Amino acid sequence: MTRTRKTLAWVIGIFFLLVAVLVVILATFDWNRIKPTINSKVSDILHRPFAINGNLAVRWQREEGEGGWRAWVPWPHVIAEDITLGNPEWSKNPQMASLKKVEARLSPLALLTETLAIPRIDLTEPSANLERLADGRANWTFTFDPKDPDAKPSDWTVDIGAIGFDKGHVTLNDQTLKTRLDVVIDPLGKPIPFSDIVGAKEAKKAQEKGAAAQDYAFSLKVKGEYHGQKLNGTGKIGGLLALQDAAKPFPLQAQVSIADTKVALAGTLTDPLNLGALDLRLKLAGSSLSNLYPLTGVTLPDSPPYSTDGHLIAKLHEPGGAVFTYENFNGKIGSSDIHGELKYVASQPRPKLSGKLVSNQLLMADLAPLIGADTNTEQKARGGASKQPAGKVLPVEEFRTERWRDMDADVEFTGKRIVQSAELPFTDLYTHVVLNNGELSLEPLRFGVAGGKLDAQIRLNGRSTPLEGRAKLTARNFKLKQLFPTFEPMKTSFGELNGDAQLSGRGNSVAKLLGTANGGLKMIINDGAISRSLMEIAGLNVGNYVVGKIFGDEDVKINCAAADVGIKDGLATSQLFVFDTENAIIYIDGTVNLATEQLDLKITPESKGFRVFSLRSPLYVRGTFGNPSAGVQAVPLLLRGAGMVALGVIAGPAAGLLALIAPSGGEPNQCAPLLQQMQQGKVPKTVK
Repeated sequence: MTRTRKTLAWVIGIFFLLVAVLVVILATFDWNRIKPTINSKVSDILHRPFAINGNLAVRWQREEGEGGWRAWVPWPHVIAEDITLGNPEWSKNPQMASLKKVEARLSPLALLTETLAIPRIDLTEPSANLERLADGRANWTFTFDPKDPDAKPSDWTVDIGAIGFDKGHVTLNDQTLKTRLDVVIDPLGKPIPFSDIVGAKEAKKAQEKGAAAQDYAFSLKVKGEYHGQKLNGTGKIGGLLALQDAAKPFPLQAQVSIADTKVALAGTLTDPLNLGALDLRLKLAGSSLSNLYPLTGVTLPDSPPYSTDGHLIAKLHEPGGAVFTYENFNGKIGSSDIHGELKYVASQPRPKLSGKLVSNQLLMADLAPLIGADTNTEQKARGGASKQPAGKVLPVEEFRTERWRDMDADVEFTGKRIVQSAELPFTDLYTHVVLNNGELSLEPLRFGVAGGKLDAQIRLNGRSTPLEGRAKLTARNFKLKQLFPTFEPMKTSFGELNGDAQLSGRGNSVAKLLGTANGGLKMIINDGAISRSLMEIAGLNVGNYVVGKIFGDEDVKINCAAADVGIKDGLATSQLFVFDTENAIIYIDGTVNLATEQLDLKITPESKGFRVFSLRSPLYVRGTFGNPSAGVQAVPLLLRGAGMVALGVIAGPAAGLLALIAPSGGEPNQCAPLLQQMQQGKVPKTVK
């Protein structure tokens, strides 16, 4: 053997000897000797006490799944027992977290690329006490102060693949969210397949999107308060949280009660290191949609009890903000069905809710809570703050305008078929709801009514105090025979109702908005019929009395009914209100006070031809909306024509009402001759 070969052999031999000695040292080294150094260094870095109180050891073994020569390279398995981490100085509790044991596998070859690669960490009996003060300080936020602020950042990176865990206990005390939770994690004993919880169909869909979800391995029990409301819940989760493999789903399942809201979910979390995405079947139920606001921050209207079942997809790291999509959901609000899709984007400066909702069968009563028009019992059930005073008809429950500034919205709602009794001939509904920086608009708000349309444009400015509201309403082609389908004399009528109204007011409830309203109402009805039985059908007891006094029990043909009512500061005043029937012309004068809900109306009939009325004095309607009263005034009727001196005053309103007249069913409109006579300042004559 040459000298060079001998030298090379010695070098190689010494190298392997050193490696063998190093392996022996590493395998037999008592790692507990360096615990004080580790504890001190970590404590200095974290600025809080850290300690490995139990045994610290390193086992060397080959890694399963490695191929080729890599399979022969032993990996260190670091095991540390009884680990504690203290709290920052401001906390009253000394300890933040503890672990009975931690075991981590390290890739030795990754060290050559300045990477601390840990494919998996297993935590045994983790326990954590998390807290955040009202000023925002949280014990899970760490401050790292480098000794040299100008020092170059380390080239080393940490790569953790997955976290496995055992039974554990976590508490949360978050003063900023008014939340206190106590969570207990326990092994299930026997894993439950993912498909057993979500169903085979959903499991297949999840698998088609990537890797199959793991089995459920642990149970959850949670109790406490969330946003100040009592919370209780149970659930199930997987046993291995994949941090680096964003495609590996982590299974979630829970049933939670928060106050009167019930939440049930089942599905997966992917990319948990970045809280990347949620893919869940989500069921919600509660007494009112508005009660979701303190839980989610989403501004929704008051409603009857509801329940929904849909698919929630969350993408938490979109450039414009986290996106939550509740798609293909079905449910009920009150007795009405609801379907559609909603998207919530946590954008700046305000989050935004958008989507389309459809109800195939909508009950009008289920819309009442939107304006506080449901009963006191129903308001109490959904958590309403206001109670409707006895005898008060207009809703007094206030709009929650402070919530309107927290979110924007752009939602379309379609009620394909409105289910109601014959007394409410609404057939369908469509509205486009836009909420922008506290200003709410419903443009349009459109109802199908008795073969015609009621179009409204409503704007409510919640930025002003009190609320400012404006409304414009247009009623066209309401067919009288459809308005009163059970009233026999109207079934052959070609008559229609047309009308316009414009209102503006200030106040945080329907009652206050109308009580301060300014604007007016115009309405035309032609070719109809009237009787006491019609008043009974409409539920108008006072009207029943008035019609009975004038016409007895007969059915009387209406040629025209025309009204022009001015409204100022909540006081509605009749500028022109006249019924032209086959037997008489009836004038209605007076006021309706929307602020006090008081009626003060005088009804004066004037006979046509030689018909003699038994009624010799005008009638009155007084009292409140909730308790009106009618009677005969103690003054005689004026002679025919004597009261028409004021026709010049009503000439203007009569001219304005002519614009509402349009032929119906090919028949001439009976209102035209009446209003033309009034416009000309003449005493109305019998219209034939």
